Parts: sequence; structure tokens; C-alpha cells
Amino acid sequence: MPQQSLIRTAFDAASTAAGVVAGLNLTGVRAVVTGATSGLGRETARALASVGADVTLAVRNIALGASVTNDIAASTGNRAVRAAHLELADLATVTRFTDGWDGPLHLLINNAGVMRPTLGRTPQGWELQFATNHLGHFALALGLHDALAAGANQRGAARIVAVTSGAHMYSPVVFDDIHFTRRAYDPQLAYGQSKTANSLFAVEATRRWAADGIVANAVNPGGVSTGLQRDFTQDMRDHLDRLEAAGVFAYKTIGQGAATTLVAATAPEFAHNGGHYLDDGKEAATVPDDVDLAGNSHAVKRWARDGTAARQLWELSLDLVRQP
Repeated sequence: MPQQSLIRTAFDAASTAAGVVAGLNLTGVRAVVTGATSGLGRETARALASVGADVTLAVRNIALGASVTNDIAASTGNRAVRAAHLELADLATVTRFTDGWDGPLHLLINNAGVMRPTLGRTPQGWELQFATNHLGHFALALGLHDALAAGANQRGAARIVAVTSGAHMYSPVVFDDIHFTRRAYDPQLAYGQSKTANSLFAVEATRRWAADGIVANAVNPGGVSTGLQRDFTQDMRDHLDRLEAAGVFAYKTIGQGAATTLVAATAPEFAHNGGHYLDDGKEAATVPDDVDLAGNSHAVKRWARDGTAARQLWELSLDLVRQP
């Protein structure tokens, strides 16, 4: 993939979510943020609400979601914040959410994710990290396509933001054994595969939907300590400590971690540009698949932007989520 001129913005690694949206007026913009009860999702929802957006928190725990909704409304003065139930690993709840959506949608922030140290499966037999991080969000976007197209028609553009990770560098999508039915389960490879899938989704969604006014971009929030790490084994924590000590990444605050999501969601540079991978507030360079994470933690591997793989993943995902 030839490297074209990279898209730059006024933001960088030190930028915060609040700083990215400062001065904006998103009144009339309707947004959905998945996984919004804590961490990056909560900060993203708060930032959008702080500048007038109508925000729906798509959450697994509806009671906690209601509490967070009240907190965001109180801290921002914006009452147009609500919670709705969504369990990404349960496609029935995804369908209920999308069937229940009414009217246009302008921003879909696919933020939720899981990182599991042990093998988990959905009732369909799908590996749980891939099912949650990719397939659930894929089905959500598919079900909200018409709402996003209506939003684009209303305001000139609609955006999807797929939260990925530098961990995509650990694995491409392994099409001949996505669900670890034949190979030994490795949680790092499974998580990396799901994060590569998030980036490939942005590539193919933009190719298919740009004519409808919908673009999708993938964002790497960087190293942030959130609830995502709550199930880590000691070995996984030690691995992160080694990466930090080696200078592969430096931990960010929650506000800094959410900043690049807000860049993809609101910056004019990405209003009509999709299929990109953003890091530290700007488009990241694409590097060969065989490079090490060290020295390349702010880049994206070719396998996460490969158009052929993106199309193959889309067709496979369609087959899976449309199964009776």
C-alpha cells in the first residue's frame, strides 16, 4: 500500500478530549457511544455532551448506565443524555437496539471492548474477544446504516469511529481459524486479531458507505489504564510493564486516551475522509507486517489496512451475523 501524504491536525499525544471539543457546538448532533459506563467511553460521552450533542450510552449494565447518564448530565448541564441496553456478544440485544433506534444518527463510536486471559465463547461458538470487539460492533453499524445515512443527508456527513489498539500488531485476522478451534488459544493473539478487525472494518465500511455520506476511521487511544485490564493475569501485567520500561509506550490519562476518538469524531480533517488509522490525534504511518512493536507503536501494520482482507472480513462477518 503506497504511503500517501498523512492527514495532520492541531492535536497530539498531550491533547485531551475536552481540549479537542473546546469551542465546538454539537447541538443537533446525535451520537451513540458503546461501552460508556467507564474509562474512554465515559470520557468520550462526557466530552460530546459538554458541547451539546445528544448522546446515547450503549451499555451492558443499564443501572450503571443510568447512574453515569445522571453524572454526565449534572456535570455538563446537558439533559439530552440517556442509556440503552446493549450486549455486543449477544446479537439479539444488538438487534433490539438497532430496531429501537428512531431518526437520524450522526456519530457512532464503537468504543466497547473486552480483553480476556482465558478462552471464552458465545453460544454460536465464536471466540469472545472477536465476537465482542468486532462482530457485535459490525452488526451494530450494519443495523444503524440507514440512520447514519439519514444523518449524513441531514448534516452532510456521518462518522463511525472504531477504537482499535497498537495490539493489532500482534496478529492479522487469521481467516482459516478465527475462533481458535484448531490452534492453541493465545489471548494476546486473539485480542490483536480483534483489533486488526476493527481497523479493517473502517477500511471497508468507508469503501462501501462513503457514497451514502458515511465514513469510518480507526483510532488507537494509546496506553491507558482502564477497566479493560481488570481481568489481566500477572503475566499480562508484567508484559505491559516491560513494554513501558522499553519505551514502547507511555501511559496516558483517560482524557488523553479519549482525545484521538474525538478527533476522528469531530475534526474537520476527517469529516469526509475515512479508512484511516489515527494515533495521537493524526493519521498514522503504515509499516510492513514484519516490523516489531518496539519503535512502531504509533504506526499501523499493512495487514490492518489491506483492502482485500477488509473485503474478505466484511463478507465473512455478514455470513456470521445473519445466521438464523
